[in-house]
Amino acid sequence: MTGLFPPPMGLIVELTHRCPLQCPYCSNPLELERPASELDTSAWMRVFDQAAELGVLQLHFTGGEPTARRDLPDLVRHASARGLYTNIITSGVLLDEPLMAALMAAGIDHIQLSLQDIEPENADRIGGYRGAHAKKLAAAQRIRDAGLPLTLNFVVHRQNIQNVARMIDIAEKLGAERSEIAHVQYYGWGLKNRAALLPSRAELDATTATVEAARARLKGRMVIDYVVPDYYASRPKSCMGGWAQRFINISPSGKAMPCHAAETLPGFTFPSVRDTPLAAIWQSDPAFLRFRGTDWMPEPCASCERREIDWGGCRCQAFALTGDAGRTDPACALAPDHAVMAEAVAERGIAPPPFIYRRINAGSERAPVEAVV
Repeated sequence: MTGLFPPPMGLIVELTHRCPLQCPYCSNPLELERPASELDTSAWMRVFDQAAELGVLQLHFTGGEPTARRDLPDLVRHASARGLYTNIITSGVLLDEPLMAALMAAGIDHIQLSLQDIEPENADRIGGYRGAHAKKLAAAQRIRDAGLPLTLNFVVHRQNIQNVARMIDIAEKLGAERSEIAHVQYYGWGLKNRAALLPSRAELDATTATVEAARARLKGRMVIDYVVPDYYASRPKSCMGGWAQRFINISPSGKAMPCHAAETLPGFTFPSVRDTPLAAIWQSDPAFLRFRGTDWMPEPCASCERREIDWGGCRCQAFALTGDAGRTDPACALAPDHAVMAEAVAERGIAPPPFIYRRINAGSERAPVEAVV
């Protein structure tokens, strides 16, 4: 596909917001989309055709819980036939033997499995689903037995951070080729639960040391990705590789956005893949052009030598913390609003407040939700 802008590397496909888990750090919006609004099978397949024609290389199935869609094997098969690298990001609690076999037959390339903790009771409490941890370990074994590379994603926060060394140990024992130790990023439900989730600086420093020691010990055997919380940063991260630089995110109803949290921004009308071709969205939609590149940047971003490295940081975080998506990300030490990070840390308190769980009334098509109460 030729055009003014190079094609995106990946398409992030939020098949559904349904999920058996109720994680209090879920990146989904607070207003979850209902099953009746989801794109159907043929609509998703049409999007995958357009993605292949555009030059997209990777397709990431996520949600919610992507395995709650009964047509997931059909969607994987169609994407694979179009030459797209297919990856599923899943909680694993619905990944039973028949589904695993169907996904393998469909040509799935990779599965990322998320875990809430290493201690079963705490893991189930965090996810709001009794028995989830045991199902996740069984799913990890199924992935390995199927011959797929295993990636384990651990979401870290103040209520499980003490177990990071054990998380890395179990990833090694399960034969993971890659593990991700990712501190909660504060969007969606994570922002709503920030005081219950944000670790202290001492906890962060200890975790960083643990990860670095494990990286040295496991070099050549397991890759460990490490994502830190912006609240203790001096420079912002390159959020999604920059606004509309590398990814297109599609919501369950077909709304196309530069990232999963972009619909929190006021003043935007995001296009739908129901009626606008993917190439047109990528190349010319005003929402995608708004913060692409560097022309939009205020100072100190505009004259910063890192402006094409971090691309000004996260627009959604800038809006969430300052009320203006066009301001410098407060994660940057040079940002006029950097002090709000320290204020947020101060608000975390000595004891974490109770979780506000992510909830949706319509459960999974494949299994009932059994929440921890």
